[in-house]
Amino acid sequence: MRLVALAVLAAAVAAGPATVLLPGGERGIGFDDLQLAPGLGRVLVPGGGAGTLFLLDPATRHVAAVAGFSGGAFRGGHDQGTTSAVEVPGRPARIVATDRQTRTLRVVDPTVLKIVGSVDLAGKPDYVRAVAATGEVWVTEPSRKQIEVLRFDGPDRRRLVRVGLVPVPDGPESLAVDEARGRAYSHTWTDHSFAVDLRARKVVASWRNGCRGARGIALDAARGLLFTGCAEGRATVVDLGSQKLVSTAAVGPEVDSIGYAAPLGHLYVPSAGIGRLFTFRVSPDGRLALLGTKATALDAHTVAFDPTSRTVFVGAPRSGAVLLLPDSD
Repeated sequence: MRLVALAVLAAAVAAGPATVLLPGGERGIGFDDLQLAPGLGRVLVPGGGAGTLFLLDPATRHVAAVAGFSGGAFRGGHDQGTTSAVEVPGRPARIVATDRQTRTLRVVDPTVLKIVGSVDLAGKPDYVRAVAATGEVWVTEPSRKQIEVLRFDGPDRRRLVRVGLVPVPDGPESLAVDEARGRAYSHTWTDHSFAVDLRARKVVASWRNGCRGARGIALDAARGLLFTGCAEGRATVVDLGSQKLVSTAAVGPEVDSIGYAAPLGHLYVPSAGIGRLFTFRVSPDGRLALLGTKATALDAHTVAFDPTSRTVFVGAPRSGAVLLLPDSD
């Protein structure tokens, strides 16, 4: 019986995580951002050079596709096509998704899986996030050192118009919205994070985040904790009340995006350099305790969490696939 049990365990390890292959992604996809769309019950998977935004159903693993974005052959990296997308609260249902090559933000109707609007941006877009309290969409533009602020014009929510710009220092890298505190958070490319007042649209605070090269961001709004993924291979936690560093933990190299499961208090940090996902338990005061690591894929650095299925989703660029890893702790 022991030999049988060991054989089953070895087979499970060899099989690795469940994999969803994305249509047209066989030659690779430059992933840069995965986001759960809670209202739609889908994981948004911007398909980079594949020219497609994918909507992945966590329950059935069915993939729907929205075509019409720019594309090109995968050459590594993530500088082509659509690389960031977010659900915008309200009706009718809308998703907004960046297109880096055309420097546009596209409006997607998820009910018909079509692009229904587009707006030119002031600079090359990086991340896009929605601000429910103000009905705005914020787009980071690192090459211009600014965040562009847009809003829907009209009840059909097809047309976006610019309503403001937020100048930022040495950034912005990543973006997280804190509706409860009326703040958005981002990083410089080095060792600082900063807070932006959502209504005043200006930087109102800055602090050291414990990184040499700040990259990914995640937020626990209830506990007032901000997480940073450091490119050099580290995760850090800052208490937003005191703006003090409260915890750090070493992980593998080449960290970019990170994810957080608020219902579980778990922080997910993919290491692209060694192809592993590090999972940490976060204590109420922000201390990190390693729960374990799981194999992903080399260059895999994007992550999202679905609380219903308790599944972590990680983009695998070279295979053009999304990996599904259960969080069973």
